[in-house]
Amino acid sequence: MELSFFFAIALFAFVMSVTPGPNNLMLLASGAQFGYIRTLPHMFGIIIGMACLISSVLVGLGAAFELYPVLYDVLKVVGSLYLLWLAWKIANAPTDDNALQSGDVKARPMRLHSASLFQFVNPKAWTMAIGSVSTFTLTGDMYWQSGIWILIAFATMGFIAISLWAGLGVAIRQWLTSVKRKRNFNWFMGMMTAATLIFILVD
Repeated sequence: MELSFFFAIALFAFVMSVTPGPNNLMLLASGAQFGYIRTLPHMFGIIIGMACLISSVLVGLGAAFELYPVLYDVLKVVGSLYLLWLAWKIANAPTDDNALQSGDVKARPMRLHSASLFQFVNPKAWTMAIGSVSTFTLTGDMYWQSGIWILIAFATMGFIAISLWAGLGVAIRQWLTSVKRKRNFNWFMGMMTAATLIFILVD
């Protein structure tokens, strides 16, 4: 495999991972509410979930969408409903720091296993997995080797990309100095997360 192959897959993984989508908007909101360190399990969950998703496409699961297009329609419906629920949770996230610290209100970042499983109902994640495998896998004996490099590219470049979104949330956190600002930010992020349905449903 030539150096151009590694550059191409790395660039593809970064661009696909850094563009706005449900994962990145949720990380932005999480970074603003909980900080970077507490958002790390959410981030690692995305990376693990994407690795599992790409692996499933490599072994042939992606072909099921070509044979049975209705499966993708079902995925979009399930993913859309779950995304709306997440958008509602973001919009109504607690804003009272005293209540959070005293334990009267329970709020926590998305857990690693939840973030991992979300990738399997995230149509953008499926598009990334199927697109990378169909575009960059090589034939013959090089199939699995190229597949491993796809996994490595999405793990490394993907983590860098989503770190930028979580970091942006941390930067915004300094501006959220009042309950009103936090409430407005939560509602804005909830609406933006829900708005990603436009890209999902028109695909």
